[in-house]
Amino acid sequence: MASLETNFLGIKSPNPYWLASAPPTDKKINVLRAFEAGWGGVVWKTLGSQVKNVSSRYSAINFHGGKVMGFNNIELISDRPLDINLKEIVEVIKEFPDRAMIVSLMADNNKQSWHELIKKVEDTGAHGIELNFGCPHGMTERGMGAAVGQDPEIAKMVVEWVMEAAHIPVITKLTPNVHSVVPTGKACVQAGTNALSLINTIQSVTGIDLDTLVPNPYVGGKSVFGGYCGPAVKPIALKFLATISQNEITNKVPVSGIGGISTWKDAAEFLLLGASSLQVCTAAMTHGFRIIEDLCEGLLSWMEEKGYNTIYDFIGKSVPTLTHWEDLDINYHHVANINQDKCIHCGLCYIACEDTSHQSISITQGNPYNTYSIKEEECVGCNLCQLICPVENCITMIEHRVAPEYLNWKEFQARGLPLNDH
Repeated sequence: MASLETNFLGIKSPNPYWLASAPPTDKKINVLRAFEAGWGGVVWKTLGSQVKNVSSRYSAINFHGGKVMGFNNIELISDRPLDINLKEIVEVIKEFPDRAMIVSLMADNNKQSWHELIKKVEDTGAHGIELNFGCPHGMTERGMGAAVGQDPEIAKMVVEWVMEAAHIPVITKLTPNVHSVVPTGKACVQAGTNALSLINTIQSVTGIDLDTLVPNPYVGGKSVFGGYCGPAVKPIALKFLATISQNEITNKVPVSGIGGISTWKDAAEFLLLGASSLQVCTAAMTHGFRIIEDLCEGLLSWMEEKGYNTIYDFIGKSVPTLTHWEDLDINYHHVANINQDKCIHCGLCYIACEDTSHQSISITQGNPYNTYSIKEEECVGCNLCQLICPVENCITMIEHRVAPEYLNWKEFQARGLPLNDH
């Protein structure tokens, strides 16, 4: 039997799924409900100086009838008194000692504040701390959140302060509101952080109310840039995760993957690109804590099908397959194929290819319906027809090499080969 048990920096949990630092981890009642449902751990909502949140706080992007493809929030760190949070953390650990308890922190931007806050958190018995270097709204004017994560030197300085005082594992959470997460990631690793987590939310405007003309969320006729998350950010999160896994400095520490994990397939993808724990928020907020059952069952079934006994059997296995464009094989080619038995004759593939691609699909007028076929000599294997086809496996891409040997662009240029031969 495969097992989902994990050991992240010595922090053990029954599965790799942790609730990310967010509203679901803001208080004892929420966290207890999560642990009762089966979550492996939580990152307690960020603690720091007292703040006051506004109303309203959330907005979303819906797409093609689907709700909350992307989620936006302008909520700050925990606005509950620090002593109440600390007391509840102690109580939760006593009830569920086998679950990971990580506490997110955002102290004032000076060494003493960090040291004092770390001491108070360690006294609760928490298993680790996560440094919030990513909040994109509401704290940057105080030199906190993304203001730290966007400057490698400041991030390095703060991590050094933290490592002077911390006796439990330290995870540094990176902001995606940068060109690359690698410079800050490297700085934090060099400063001694035990692990990294990414991504935090992406600064965004999700839309404008066309009656009030005010962007969402609405706060007394005004709004601000918020933090974007949910399924829509997964591709960006995976890209940033991969760059951390590829770098010889940042890949020396474990990574907690965050950003749009909604299904067990998403979880597998994050693990394959180097994450060794997983943080979830939006999916829990939109589907409830019981989603953990599907997340665990699906991942376990896939692991057993593939012959993996633990997640450590496949963590990072996809990283080496990501290369540079100029190293790709230009002799490798695909040609689309339409399964006429599955085709519903909607014509979407023909319209897309004819209007916007390479005019590689022919139409045969018929009664009662039209039929479509691929012009193999014109098909460039772009995948567009397959991607928009509404019938699963109706259009497949068949391998069709131009030549048997591997040839990349650099070699192609070096040989002085004519473009029209390829």
